[in-house]
Amino acid sequence: MKRAFLQRDDVRDLVADRFGSGRRLIALDRLTGGSKKGVYRLSLDDQTTVILYVWAAGENYWPPSPAVPDDPFTDASGAELFATNHAALEAAGVRIPRLLMLDRDGRYLDTDAALIEDVGAVRLETLMERDPARAATPLSTLGDALRRMHTTFGPKYGKLAAIARGEAPQRRRTEDIVVDRALSHLHAAADRDTRLADAHDRIVRHVRLLRSAVTARETYGLVHGELGPDHVLVTPAGEPVMIDIEGLAYFDVEWEHAWLQMRFGDAYPLRAIVNTCGSVEFRGSVGW
Repeated sequence: MKRAFLQRDDVRDLVADRFGSGRRLIALDRLTGGSKKGVYRLSLDDQTTVILYVWAAGENYWPPSPAVPDDPFTDASGAELFATNHAALEAAGVRIPRLLMLDRDGRYLDTDAALIEDVGAVRLETLMERDPARAATPLSTLGDALRRMHTTFGPKYGKLAAIARGEAPQRRRTEDIVVDRALSHLHAAADRDTRLADAHDRIVRHVRLLRSAVTARETYGLVHGELGPDHVLVTPAGEPVMIDIEGLAYFDVEWEHAWLQMRFGDAYPLRAIVNTCGSVEFRGSVGW
């Protein structure tokens, strides 16, 4: 596919309509990091900036893949998911970029688009690497936000938009979705790496052993889905702002704890808890 990115003339009508004829676009910069949608910074002549999201086929670098109806983490992209998830996070009191405009009719760009607040370019990941002391307050605030998310419960698991439409099938238990995903990834990787191929059966047995120790889950909290320090921007005032929210879902919160441990490492220590059934669960010390 030949990729054609936006040029300044492409957003002329959008800028005129949203900001008036008295403000002029002086720069349009395509930002790195977005792989399923285009992310652009619009700079105006009054020194203000906004971010433009564009959900166009030419902005999506992922190859086509089948969506799995009961797996909320497949095919997690699109303006509908963004809008629904944005509203849910606002309701939960989570700091996200303010939504300034949502165009689902292709009025400006012949595709879905959104204008959002520009909260800056400083990532929590960068602060953790270069200035850990300055990262402490955003991490603590992020922990508070995650507690609010994880205690915001849904009636069933799945993408929020699918649940709202009554289209969130419950064919498997959440713990089995996780196991099936793990084994699918293992099978695919084993075809490419002889070391994994040699260890394939041993790993499968271990995954099955781990699965046998997990009790049935019936409570589904609000999870980001793939939260890492690169998915959190930090404003000049030190506020952590969550981004890349299309993968938001109601799911077993252990999924989020595992991601946080993997992505934040020692900044997110886990502690073991013996639940009322006698089996061991792990909970992160969210709050850093």
